[in-house]
Amino acid sequence: MKRFILLATLALAACNEDEAKAPPPPADLTEQALSYFCQMNIAEHGGPKGQIHLDGHPAPLFFAQVRDMIAYLKSPERDAEITAIYVSNMSAASSWAEPGVSNWIPADDAIYVVGAMVAGGMGAPEIVPFATPEGAAEFTATYGGESLPFDAIPDEAALGPVDLSLTLETPL
Repeated sequence: MKRFILLATLALAACNEDEAKAPPPPADLTEQALSYFCQMNIAEHGGPKGQIHLDGHPAPLFFAQVRDMIAYLKSPERDAEITAIYVSNMSAASSWAEPGVSNWIPADDAIYVVGAMVAGGMGAPEIVPFATPEGAAEFTATYGGESLPFDAIPDEAALGPVDLSLTLETPL
C-alpha cells in the first residue's frame, strides 16, 4: 500500500510539473497596450503585432511591429526566460489597419513574409506572419518578398538599417 501511495504521489507531482510548464495563452490586444520599445499605443498603428510572455511577468511585452519583436528576440540583452511568443495571424485580420485583437498564433507555427515592400506599424519594413503557406503566398504575389519559417528569418530583416529611400506600401 505504501508503494502505491508513493507512486500516486510521484505521478501527481509529475502532472503538476507538466501543468506549470504549459505556455500562457495569448493576451487580447487592448486600447491600453503599449509597444515595448517606443511606449506608444499599439492600437494607433496598423500592421501585424507581436507579444512575448516572460517568466515571472504578469503581462506580455507587446510590439507594434513583428520586426521589432524579432529584434528583441535576437538581442543578447534579455534577462528573463521566454515562456510564449505570439504574432498576429494576418490571414484572419480584417485589414492591415485592423490586424485584430485576438487572432494570435504561436510564433513558431507562423509562416513569415520577409522582404516585402510593406511598412509596419512604426513605418519600417515589416515581417508579416500568416497561419498558412497559402496566405503567405497570396501576400507575396501582391507585395513581393519570400515565405520563411520563424527560425529562418535572417538577422538583417530585423536588425539591419532601414533604407529611408525605399517607398513602402501600406496594404489594404
